[in-house]
Amino acid sequence: MQPSNLSPSEEYNKRLQTREQRVAHFEQLHIRYGNLRLSIVVATVVAAWFSLHREAFSPWWLLLSPAIFIAIAIVHAKILRDRACAERAVDFYRKGLARIEDRWRGTGAPTTPIDTHTSLYASDLDLFGEASLFQLLSLARTRMGEETLAAWLLAPAPIAEITQRHAALTELRPCLDLREDIAILGPISGEDLKVGIHPKALTQWAEAPNLLTRPWLRWVSLLLAIAAIAGAIIWAQLGTKTPFFAIVIIETIITASVRNQIAAVFNDTDRALADLQLLSSLLARLEREPFQSSRLQTLKAQITSHHLPGSQAIARLRNIVEYIRSRDNVFTRLLDIPLLYSVQVAYAAEAWRAAHGAAVRSWLNAIGDAEALLSLSAYSYEHPADPFPEFVTSAPCLIAQQLGHPLIPAAKCIRNNVEISDKTRLLIISGSNMSGKSTLLRAVGINTVLAMAGAPVRADKMKLTPLQIGASILINDSLQDGSSRFYAEITRLQHICELAEKNPPVLFLLDELLQGTNSNDRLTGAEGVVCALLAAGAVGIITTHDLALTNIGNQSNSRNAHFQDHIEDGKMKFDYKLQEGVVTKSNGIELMRLIGLKV
Repeated sequence: MQPSNLSPSEEYNKRLQTREQRVAHFEQLHIRYGNLRLSIVVATVVAAWFSLHREAFSPWWLLLSPAIFIAIAIVHAKILRDRACAERAVDFYRKGLARIEDRWRGTGAPTTPIDTHTSLYASDLDLFGEASLFQLLSLARTRMGEETLAAWLLAPAPIAEITQRHAALTELRPCLDLREDIAILGPISGEDLKVGIHPKALTQWAEAPNLLTRPWLRWVSLLLAIAAIAGAIIWAQLGTKTPFFAIVIIETIITASVRNQIAAVFNDTDRALADLQLLSSLLARLEREPFQSSRLQTLKAQITSHHLPGSQAIARLRNIVEYIRSRDNVFTRLLDIPLLYSVQVAYAAEAWRAAHGAAVRSWLNAIGDAEALLSLSAYSYEHPADPFPEFVTSAPCLIAQQLGHPLIPAAKCIRNNVEISDKTRLLIISGSNMSGKSTLLRAVGINTVLAMAGAPVRADKMKLTPLQIGASILINDSLQDGSSRFYAEITRLQHICELAEKNPPVLFLLDELLQGTNSNDRLTGAEGVVCALLAAGAVGIITTHDLALTNIGNQSNSRNAHFQDHIEDGKMKFDYKLQEGVVTKSNGIELMRLIGLKV
């Protein structure tokens, strides 16, 4: 937990220093134990030489040295694990400080590719990829966590769900120990958990039909094993072999009849355990946390199976897999047929899947939700000035005071007030090139994404109704599809108009609307599109440097604003502050002259 008198950066620096000291401590121990192991090897060689060349030297020391070496190796392995965990903690807090200090770009790990081809705003708002919102937010260690967080950013949540997420984030915000523990989990080999857990394959294994389709055979095999033991006793006591060998023949026939199914069960179960062991460590950590909010309590209930904690259920499967692997033991091989060992272990594995397989999907979903919430809680903790937005019940609206872009460093971010409401359903922003129009659109869009995901927003205050976004900001032509930029833009506009017929209402963000056609078609088309969106109940913002577009729409529910610029010392200067009214000047000619064009 964070002490109340420390800022996030102070707390991170304090913890970082402590973890760096732990790394140095374990590094020293690693060197000492490595030297000690080498010394034991040298001493053993010397002792062996003396035992061979001097009869007075006792060779018993040679028997003791391997035991000492193994004991030291076990301790050394634990030191290496502790050092790896401390190094991961150091990395965790260094990245946290980088996010707080706006140095995080390029420091994130590669993420699982997210499918955004159907999204009407993901690429426009820089949600995914390098230096994106997702890279800023995500602390996910698993594919499930990444996919859940991505899904939250790609689709608006219902208000009831957002309210529950707010309560969960408020509870999780100070839980630094929990976030650190989740960050350092995993094998010391350096393999990342998101590589180790394959949710689709694991779910398919857990929910697949049983391969052993004769459940009665499990009990028959148990009875036959008992009978074989009794037959062996009769053989030993009375010398009668017939009962024992008769039973063994029956057992051999049974084993042969299910040999292929048993092999498949063992192969699939052994592979699945690798994923489940990684999952178990995550479940065990969440099980220890005393959650209070309803969202987190529901999540905790998801990681059980028949009132058994998920980590304990997986521990039972781990025991079964150990039985499977013990089949390579020579004594187990001798007793395999008489005890129907393989058959019984295979049925035990299938029984586990029948009992707990259906819960695996729930466990994976819970881990995904937990990691998404932990990611947003870390963002909230690291940006304490960013509030949760207020949701209201009214006509579609978005009202923000001092709205900024979360991907722009705080020292460079210029904030603006934005109001879209029943009085101003359309905000038309004019201005010259590079004056800040597109950046404001992206700031409005990305903060709406955060709001509808249940996260804090980059503003002093933000009030809105439930909204879904339709954006046309970053539209390019496509050589693969053989379409021009203009065709790609009107296709996007058609999709936004279709979306506007659904709930919740659409917030449209249209940058330089229809600039790929002639001025007459542009004016007619832009007015038609905007009027159609407004008639469907949508609200939004359009930007333009074509002053003819500043008069489109119903003037009673639209408002004009602009960004201004000026030339100072031969350079174009911008203040990026939104002002009322239509822009009164253009900088196109000035820009051309400044770079040397003779116009």
